Amino acid sequence: MNQVELINVSKSFDKQQDILNDINLSIKKGEFFVLVGPSGSGKSTLLRMIAGLEDITDGIIKINERAVNHLPPKDRNLSMVFQNYALYPHLTVEQNILFGLRAKKVNKQEQQKRLNETCQMMEISNLLKRKPKELSGGQRQRVALARSVVSEAPLCLMDEPLSNLDAKLRAHMRIEIKRLQKRLGLTMIYVTHDQVEAMTMGDRIMVLNNGRIQQVGDPITLYNKPANLFVASFIGSPKMNMGKAVFSDQHLIIEDDLHLPKESIKSAMISETKNITVGIRAEHILPAEDSGVTHELTVVNVEQLGNETLISFEIGKELWTAKWLGQWNVHTGDKLPVHISADNISFFDSNSGRLLEASSTEKEEVLAI
Repeated sequence: MNQVELINVSKSFDKQQDILNDINLSIKKGEFFVLVGPSGSGKSTLLRMIAGLEDITDGIIKINERAVNHLPPKDRNLSMVFQNYALYPHLTVEQNILFGLRAKKVNKQEQQKRLNETCQMMEISNLLKRKPKELSGGQRQRVALARSVVSEAPLCLMDEPLSNLDAKLRAHMRIEIKRLQKRLGLTMIYVTHDQVEAMTMGDRIMVLNNGRIQQVGDPITLYNKPANLFVASFIGSPKMNMGKAVFSDQHLIIEDDLHLPKESIKSAMISETKNITVGIRAEHILPAEDSGVTHELTVVNVEQLGNETLISFEIGKELWTAKWLGQWNVHTGDKLPVHISADNISFFDSNSGRLLEASSTEKEEVLAI
């Protein structure tokens, strides 16, 4: 069953430029659905339209198979967690959490029952008499989550709720929110600009850019088979290495620098395409000692992360990064033997940006999963 459905939804301000254009989307009951994209892509506007905080210009929004275009937020049976927490500064934690229940005139015994259960779950029972100014950022976030959870609304909308937290707390809260969503069986629509959050939290992800849907799918599909150059460059950390390529003298030449034998390209369609952009993931530029030397590249930067090493090379005008497990004794200026295989390369049409052929390795990984 679809909990939320958007049919040909568009949004424009002053009937001029479209902020969102022709959005068609179905979100299943109990799904953790992530909207991701750069700033200005329209993801927060879309969330606010689902919540009823923003009018739509065209199209239909359905919740539980019922059109809700005309309904105010209070009648849509949903809760929302904002980026800035939106706590009342003059109220205690307890009063903030129970504010919505009191407005709905839920009986006091039921209020107390929900409050106790939720606060135990969020580990904030000892904070109930404090005011928001006495709380840390992480505690405020948990209070905002508790206020949403205590409402027991089946649909929860979150607009970049972790962006104000430090990295360690953000990683912890990602796990807690995901556990909470599964435990309560909520349908969650979560907005973020952070693709790491999107990949680690979402059952499915929708990538937005300039108000248009670029791709919808599970995290592994978006990573292994990006629909276009934008998704390929946006999803993944570090991002996919890219370069313009041409066929010449029985070779695929990338950025006038890197040569691969033409016979290693299995697809005849690729060989006949004139304007090609290639992409290769950082983990697919391999140490030569594992697979044999195909190229020797000059190191321009090294990032030692402890459990892995990121090594950057100049390929023509582009900067490519390799990601190798473990700690490598590599320095800037070193000539490093590597293994780059055509099997690990994805091909895109440079004009349209669309994917022509995903890498063979990525297809095999999808099948293995």
